[in-house]
Amino acid sequence: MVRGVRLLLDTHVLLWWLNNDRRLGPHVRSLITDGHHDVLVSSVSVAEIAIKRSLGKITAPAELLNTLAEEGFQELPLLATHAAALEHLPLHHRDPFDRMLVAQAVTESLTLASHDAAFQLYGVPMVSG
Repeated sequence: MVRGVRLLLDTHVLLWWLNNDRRLGPHVRSLITDGHHDVLVSSVSVAEIAIKRSLGKITAPAELLNTLAEEGFQELPLLATHAAALEHLPLHHRDPFDRMLVAQAVTESLTLASHDAAFQLYGVPMVSG
């Protein structure tokens, strides 16, 4: 059996996927739809979406958790080991949500799907959204 990548979706990539946004590139689309890859969504992204949705800053499905389950995405909770890894990350990125995603990707050896070039400074495996 072919072992695929373990892909952690950055929040904007997740929103692009859910909204069928043309900014989501064909390569990332194919990784998400290919059944050989684990596609993970962090509880950090769910929190970021909930906060921004409550402030009227973004559009996201009202039943986000159900939608994520229907899409077959795996939930990645923020664990204490992820939180502790934040101490050792350089301050390439000041956004706390993004820093938590990087900490998760580093700790769990995940490939991060993002359009944010600042993540490259962390040396985490990436595919551009």
